[in-house]
Amino acid sequence: MSSPLAARSGLSVLSRVLAAVLGGYACTWGFIALGTAGLFALGLEFHDAEHLSAMLGVLLYLAVFLWAIAARSLRRVWAVLAGGGALMAVAASLVQWGLV
Repeated sequence: MSSPLAARSGLSVLSRVLAAVLGGYACTWGFIALGTAGLFALGLEFHDAEHLSAMLGVLLYLAVFLWAIAARSLRRVWAVLAGGGALMAVAASLVQWGLV
C-alpha cells in the first residue's frame, strides 16, 4: 500500500513533467510566433523569419524543459512558462494585427 507522501510526490512529478512538456510548448509557441512576426515586421522575408524563429525555438524548448525539471518552485515554472507563452502569443497577435 502506498503512503500519502508517495502519492503527493507522484503528483508533484507528474505536474512537473506536464509543466515541462506543455508549458515548454506554450512558451516556445509564443516565442516562435512573436519572433516570426517581429522579424517580418523588421523587414526579414517571412520564411526566413519563420525558420530562424523555429530554430531558436528548438533551443528555447530544450532550455525551458530542463529548467522546469530543475527549478525549485513548481508554481513559478507554471507561471513563467504558461504566462510567458500567453503574453508572447498576445504580443505576436498585436504585431501581426499592426502589419495587416
